[in-house]
Amino acid sequence: MFISGRLVALFRRRGHAHIPYTALMPAPNLIDHSPTPLPPKSEAPQPLPRGFLLGLAIVVAGFAWPLTDWVRYGLQSDLFSYTLLVPVVSAYLFMTGRRHSSGTAAGPARGLGSILATGGLAVAAGYALALGGGSRFAPQDAVAITALAFVLLVAAVAAFFLPRPLLRHAAFPLIFLVFMAPFPVAVEHAVEMFLQHGSAPPAYWFLKLAGTPVFREDLIFQLPGITLQVAPECSGIRSTIVLFLTSLVASYLFLRSPWRRAVLIGAVIPLALVRNGFRIFVIGELCVRIGPHMIDSFVHKKGGPIFFALSLIPFSILVYFLVKSDRRQAAATPASHHPQS
Repeated sequence: MFISGRLVALFRRRGHAHIPYTALMPAPNLIDHSPTPLPPKSEAPQPLPRGFLLGLAIVVAGFAWPLTDWVRYGLQSDLFSYTLLVPVVSAYLFMTGRRHSSGTAAGPARGLGSILATGGLAVAAGYALALGGGSRFAPQDAVAITALAFVLLVAAVAAFFLPRPLLRHAAFPLIFLVFMAPFPVAVEHAVEMFLQHGSAPPAYWFLKLAGTPVFREDLIFQLPGITLQVAPECSGIRSTIVLFLTSLVASYLFLRSPWRRAVLIGAVIPLALVRNGFRIFVIGELCVRIGPHMIDSFVHKKGGPIFFALSLIPFSILVYFLVKSDRRQAAATPASHHPQS
């Protein structure tokens, strides 16, 4: 300030009094040297509790032998090979959903964990006592029982150690994990019988619409030159189960509305019956139009994946419209709470 005052006086003596005082002040710093703030990072998910990881490791170690039988059975079974993928899908859904959960104020659901642990131990103990008493189980039933006990104990560990917000996100993956157990033999036969009898009417309708002479008696179709019977192997149970599991995952990932989820899952049954009826119709038409030898063709023996792929077309269309309607409702819901100005 002292030097600036002397310079002002000097300029005044030389006739430059019009130069303002502020012109001699230091120029403002036009460059901001402050550090640039970094963009906010997405909050990392909370690490899983050590008790949960330890309990899960104990359950897996305790079921090492039954899980080995489960893997071996899944590799050998044509119907239940999908069970090997169920834990992978459940783990993926749990880990991705964990990123969206927040808060650990609410403690674990110990009461629910006690109920699940009691159920799992009861199933395992009952199975062990039955084996000790001389009972014999079909391999499919044995794998189903031990896998169910394993899932119940895994769910019990989750309820004991996971905070409630995280447990809510783990609910669907844990429910989905139940399908790692194959159907017991009695349940498999019941599902096959339902699909057999449910597929016969659509097949008959397709044949009548095509103008093919047909006489139907329950599961038997009398066609010109050949008689067909809908056997258990023609029930389409495998593709129906896979489509059902696909609907569960799709409804969980893409839909929010409970009734839309129910519509998508419920549509699997009529879609499966129509798909299987259409397959019977195609085989019957080939046998009538080309020859009875078409009963041994690729369409009959190995054509299941083709008709499953065809059933994905109406399924995907239904998913598209349900998702579109669900998003439209979700976008309109916040606006309904704010009056327009």
